[in-house]
Amino acid sequence: MKTLDHVALWVAHRDETAAILTEQLEMHVIERTDTFTLVGADARRGKLTLFDAEGPRNTGTLVHVALRVPSLEEALEKVQIPVLKSRLGEAHMELPEGLHLVLVEAETPVAVDLDHVAIACSDPEACAVAWEQLGFNRVAPGPSGAERVEVGGAFLELRREQREQTDRPLLNHLAVLVDSADEWRQTAEDSGHEIAEVKDAANTYAVFVWGPERTKLEYVEHKPSFSLV
Repeated sequence: MKTLDHVALWVAHRDETAAILTEQLEMHVIERTDTFTLVGADARRGKLTLFDAEGPRNTGTLVHVALRVPSLEEALEKVQIPVLKSRLGEAHMELPEGLHLVLVEAETPVAVDLDHVAIACSDPEACAVAWEQLGFNRVAPGPSGAERVEVGGAFLELRREQREQTDRPLLNHLAVLVDSADEWRQTAEDSGHEIAEVKDAANTYAVFVWGPERTKLEYVEHKPSFSLV
């Protein structure tokens, strides 16, 4: 696996959320369709996909999404929404529908990139093993002390929390960029993970797998025609 390509969210206020991300956090709209908006600083780095969905949404297993910025001080100068709390190298804020966003100061070649996604997990150790089976690398815990797995310098943080399942979650899926989605499909099947769906689109080929705690993982492969900016 190459990178954590994007985090896909179900949102009832797509345009409002996209406006905050583009006007206050130096992202731009990479693609907009009738059903989703893709935002990021660079099409080939970590992105957020905002899918239209009925509200209200529930946070479900999603604790927060953390974005990496080269200078937290400079990033916060542009932020107009309230900062809930701030500590050395981090700032926490809440977007529409209870989407908890964290800015993390760390080295990055772009204005903003994905740093980590924190997910509630009843058994972090077992979840980490399952994510390893799906291609993630086990690494040392982060600043929070939670279990972590990694891909391409970005992380999944597995928080020991018991949360109720909801039929209107914020988290749609996580996506990792790979050379061959079919090869990872075979790896997932061999380790006993259920295939959710396969999508053959104009610029991408993707295999979706059910990961730990019913978190959907997308193995996405860019076709030669991939040309988003």
